[in-house]
Amino acid sequence: MRVEPIREDEWVVAFAEYLKKKSERNYIMFMIGVYTGLRISDILPLRVADVVGSHMVLVEKKTKKQKRIILHPTLKKALNKYIADKKKTELLIPSRERTKTGREKPISRHTALYILQEAAAAVGYDERIGTHSLRKTFGFRHYQQYKDVAELQIIFNHDSQYETLKYIGVMSEKIEQGIVKMKDPKGLLV
Repeated sequence: MRVEPIREDEWVVAFAEYLKKKSERNYIMFMIGVYTGLRISDILPLRVADVVGSHMVLVEKKTKKQKRIILHPTLKKALNKYIADKKKTELLIPSRERTKTGREKPISRHTALYILQEAAAAVGYDERIGTHSLRKTFGFRHYQQYKDVAELQIIFNHDSQYETLKYIGVMSEKIEQGIVKMKDPKGLLV
């Protein structure tokens, strides 16, 4: 099932507000996703120590490359508040469950998906949503503001600009708009 970005700012705000009221941890997961464009597999194992001043430093799971990401001021403020009383070794998105040895572990991808789908139902959002929706939302919002596909292609490590536009849902949106706006032939009866 292909999931979509959250296209409208009002829905991004609705998700953020709902998650913040429900769980600070889940809110932080959402905020990291929509403000960094990281994959969920890179968000879940993040620790407090990975937040370094105005940046986040991590090794991407898929590419095995180190990545240094500047934090948007809104995300930085939320993170600083969230980690203020936490130890450097603590996970940002910890599970309530522990490993067999009693160590902390992050929530699972399945739990992250459940959190997002539950939030979608609670706020009345009926588009297809999944963990990739956070990354796609970042990309869609970045594209809407800057129209810089080349930059997004680099951020996402995609092979082509077409792949990037398709990934963030711009191609499907353009196709749908084209179909709806297509002119009817004169005299066509319905």
